[in-house]
This record gives sequence, C-alpha cells and structure tokens, in this order.
Amino acid sequence: MKKISILILVCVFSYSLANGQVQFALGVKGGPNFAKLDANSSVGENYKNRTGFHGGAFALIKLTKIGIQPELLFSQQGSTVKFNSQDLKSNFTYVNVPVLLKLYTVAGINLQVGPQFGFLTTAESEYDPIENTPQNIADVKDAYKKSDISAALGVGWDLPFGLTIDARYNLGLSKINGGQNDNESKNQVIQVSLGYKLIKLGK
Repeated sequence: MKKISILILVCVFSYSLANGQVQFALGVKGGPNFAKLDANSSVGENYKNRTGFHGGAFALIKLTKIGIQPELLFSQQGSTVKFNSQDLKSNFTYVNVPVLLKLYTVAGINLQVGPQFGFLTTAESEYDPIENTPQNIADVKDAYKKSDISAALGVGWDLPFGLTIDARYNLGLSKINGGQNDNESKNQVIQVSLGYKLIKLGK
C-alpha cells in the first residue's frame, strides 16, 4: 500500500510538472552577511556587526503561488565586541539548513518565512566568553552549543533567466552559549543573496 501511494504521488508530480503546474529547480546562491550577537552583556561591552559571507545550494518546489525552498548554506557569523576602546572580533562559522515557505505575489516577487537549523563548525574569538576579558585569538567552540535554531524572514525576487535575489533576517530563537557562560547570546544575521537556478523544470 505504501509503495502504491508513493507511485501515485510520483505520477501526480510528474503530470503536474509536464503540464507546467509545478516548477522544480536546483541552484546556487551566495552573498554578504551582517551578523551580530544579541547578548545580555555586562557594563562596558558593546556588541556590533561583523561582516562575512554565505554561500551554498537550494532546491525549489513551486506550485502556482506557493513554494517550498530548502537550502544548505555555509555562513560566517559572530560579532565585534567593544571593550575598553578595543574592537574584539568573534568569528563563528555555521552550516545552516533553512526550510522556507515562499508566497509569490506579482512578477516573481515573494515573501519568505520558515525555520533555520544551524550547526556550529568553528568558533574563534579575541574575547573570552567565560572570563569576559580580552585574549589572543583562540578556539572557543567548547563555550558554545553545537546547534542553533532561528526564524528566517525575508523577501525575494525570481528574475528571468534563472536569477534570484533575496534579502533575509535570521532571528536567533535559541541561546548559543554553553553552560559555562551566564550571558545569554543569540544569533542575529541579515543576509543579501544573489542566486542562479542551474536546473529548472516547469514554469
């Protein structure tokens, strides 16, 4: 019975794709990040933006005005901390997996919303997150959680010839600090992306 259901779904999808009712696409995208940590910081600390980049791949399944777009992105994040007139950098890298619901309006313009699941790969900082003091650049990955959950909100434009433009705000929902750190920090990232659909089936 399960195999029959899967076969029926495949047939329906293939028919819809052949008749232009469904679009399936695979592509690549990338662009700048403007990242920051939203932290409960002590007096004298001032968290500011850190500029990085993101890049990766996406898939799109679009049915008339609704689309589902999962992505796999490498993302440079972190923050800059103002401490006693010094700018101390915290450099984090994540592998992020957003799963977006896209609502299309007119001329390819779309609104985007969905969860994003992040996995910390590296964390280096000139600021000791446990002692709250400056330090030489050091690996601080053990002071942070290995996973992160964010809410992704954005707007996009699917242009002709397979080009896409996105602007997105990723609001951290989970605390990224480990148990040794009393300050509560969450990721905040603004992303601007340029993408290209390498494979496109359907309209």
